[in-house]
Amino acid sequence: MGAPNSAAVTAANWPYPRHIAHRGAGKLAPENTLAAFRLGASFGYRMFEFDVKLSADGKPVLMHDATLDRTTSGAGRVDALNLCELAQLDAGAWHSPGYAGEPVPTLAAIARYTQANGLYSNIEIKPVPGRETQTGAAVALDAQSLWRGAAVPPLLSSFSEEALAAARDAVPELPRALLVDVLPPDWLARAQALGCVALDANYRVLDAQVIAAAHAAGLKVLSYTVNEPERAAQLLGWGLDGLITDAVDAIAPAG
Repeated sequence: MGAPNSAAVTAANWPYPRHIAHRGAGKLAPENTLAAFRLGASFGYRMFEFDVKLSADGKPVLMHDATLDRTTSGAGRVDALNLCELAQLDAGAWHSPGYAGEPVPTLAAIARYTQANGLYSNIEIKPVPGRETQTGAAVALDAQSLWRGAAVPPLLSSFSEEALAAARDAVPELPRALLVDVLPPDWLARAQALGCVALDANYRVLDAQVIAAAHAAGLKVLSYTVNEPERAAQLLGWGLDGLITDAVDAIAPAG
């Protein structure tokens, strides 16, 4: 089984756009749904960040929280329901009536949509607590299969170093980014130990020096969740490679 793309993604051949829509279309549509992706694409966004975890039967689905309560008509742990049960839930009505009936999408559905429309994916591996290794490996293996033959593979990212390590071990050729909310002193060593091609950090912990240090070490730098146009311009001016935003209607994508 080979890689889903013809060449491994590195800092030297980085293929991804600089502007990335957070969870599809930020807060303008129900997060992590196909409706959100379509809305984000209507604003010209070509790359999407989204959260993936596993159902009870080990299928990857788009969901941010460990529980269903906030963004669906269900309740309790996401991984307590199998895929068929998750498919019965309403993942849109919580946002606004116009999105009532929007389903919980599978990773397979998102793979089909993005590839059919020439869009790029940043899959955040977001395990339910206790399922870090299982989720990292499963998401990487499914991504390898779903993007097989694609010119550009999805970028995998996670706050869980355990999940990233499992993804690395399962499918080493898929590109990975280490997510951090607070920048640890050994951030570079951690990213390198996981074979990451990028650091993905809270914008509040980034400055020109951190970005330059990452670049000098051969890493790209992404940042979340940047919603002020002025701050976006500052970060991009410092050399930021990927800007993740909710403000798809206020920050125009370019590159």
